[in-house]
Amino acid sequence: MDFPNIIQKVAILTPPILLAVTVHEMAHGWVAYLFGDPTARSQGRLTLNPLHHLDPIGTLVFFLTQTIGWARPVPVNPSYFKDPKRDMIWVALAGPAANIFLAVVSALVMRQIPALSGPSPGPQGLFFRPIFYMAYVSVQINVGLAVFNLIPIPPLDGSKVLMGILPPDLAGPYLEFERYGFLLILLLVFTGLIDRVIVPIITFIVRLLLGTIF
Repeated sequence: MDFPNIIQKVAILTPPILLAVTVHEMAHGWVAYLFGDPTARSQGRLTLNPLHHLDPIGTLVFFLTQTIGWARPVPVNPSYFKDPKRDMIWVALAGPAANIFLAVVSALVMRQIPALSGPSPGPQGLFFRPIFYMAYVSVQINVGLAVFNLIPIPPLDGSKVLMGILPPDLAGPYLEFERYGFLLILLLVFTGLIDRVIVPIITFIVRLLLGTIF
């Protein structure tokens, strides 16, 4: 087993994954707080400390796939909102939007590094090379997290957006699927639908952001 290579890979993956899941969950909590819900703040979730947001299984999936995964959901109480259905849509979209923002910033960083490191593989180039790969992983992870969470299966963010759009007579029955949500996600993974449908969307957006870098 190539332990130096494994250690190097973990070192490259860890910062982008921690930042992606932390910013995603904090964005949910912060927008909910702006709409009047103090729940996330009272439970210490409006923080950039990743230990408050990590889900062990979801984090492991991130390391294994380098594309999709999940964090521990931020608690939100829609009863504090003036318009619960409308405001919950914005709260749900805040996480994926924050990840897309991080992906764009990471892509911009990648575009600047070749000019900063210069043409020679000297000390300056060696310094920027890990940052370049971290930025590349950050683009993948953040786009993957955004797209994956927009799948309209409870408890993913896409389900909360759909709940805010559906009329009441359809929203109720749809909410009943939440108890089976995790099983449905596993079904998508093991049947290969994630690879055939979701991953191509992620790949397209990543290539769009990276342009001619690769």
